[in-house]
Amino acid sequence: MSGVRTNGDPSMPQPDRSSALVLFSGGQDSTTCLAWALERYRRVETIGFAYGQSHAVELDVRAPLLEAIRAVPRWSERLGADRVIQLEALGAIAESALLGDGGYGTRDDGLPTTFVPGRNVIFLTYAAIVAAQRGITALVGGMCETDYSGYPDCRDDTLKVLQVAL
Repeated sequence: MSGVRTNGDPSMPQPDRSSALVLFSGGQDSTTCLAWALERYRRVETIGFAYGQSHAVELDVRAPLLEAIRAVPRWSERLGADRVIQLEALGAIAESALLGDGGYGTRDDGLPTTFVPGRNVIFLTYAAIVAAQRGITALVGGMCETDYSGYPDCRDDTLKVLQVAL
């Protein structure tokens, strides 16, 4: 996210370029992103999403992981608020093996059956809302075009467009 506009509203926090909001699922990629952000920003907050995913084990390990990270002396003062946003509506409208709908494999269109349409677009949009209200100008996520299993919302072009839009 390139910046936060407050439109002159004194109740909105002023942008803080020394802070970041990490999309943190509790999985390997997002934990690596959190460590990366903690090394680069003075203040780092985290956000996760509960959307009815069958791999909820990542959500279960979030709190213990954050507790362990807070025990690292150079990171303890940098790690700020954590929040989990409830997005069960996504699970109600999207069909995916990740949501318990069917087995694992490849769909007729070539995408993995684990694909949840629009998931990262929604996550980044919600994260941008939280970041704007917190005065945070950097969003950090573990989406990667080279490790995306064909997910359209992990493509570099998608993320660049989102960066401009958000």
